[in-house]
Amino acid sequence: MTGPLTLRQKQSKFALMFAALLHQTDIMGYSVTLGEGYRSPEEAQRLAGLGKGIVNSLHCLRMAHDINLFKEGAYLTKSEDYEPLGIWWESQGGSWGGRFTRQDGNHFSLEHDNRK
Repeated sequence: MTGPLTLRQKQSKFALMFAALLHQTDIMGYSVTLGEGYRSPEEAQRLAGLGKGIVNSLHCLRMAHDINLFKEGAYLTKSEDYEPLGIWWESQGGSWGGRFTRQDGNHFSLEHDNRK
C-alpha cells in the first residue's frame, strides 16, 4: 500500500535531492560551501522575531538547506545570482527561496505540510 510520504521519507528524499544539487553546482561552474542546514525551534523563533526567518522554518525539520555560491572566486550574494540553480532545483521538485515574497536565493527546500 502506498500513500503520502512520511516526514522521515521526505527527509531522505530531500537528502538525495540536495546531494544532486551540490553536484549540479559543479556542473554549472560554481564553487559552493554549505550554509545553514538544521535550525532549532528556538533559533527559528529568535530569527522570526528579528524579521530574518519564520517560526515554522523547514530548517527545523531538516527539509531545507542554505548554500553559498562562488563564481570565479567571487561570493554571490544576490538572489538573482542563484536563479539558474534555483530553476534547476524547481525542475527536480524542490522549492527555491528566490521565489519567496522576501527573496532568499540561497535557500533550497522540499515542501512539507504546505510549507516551502
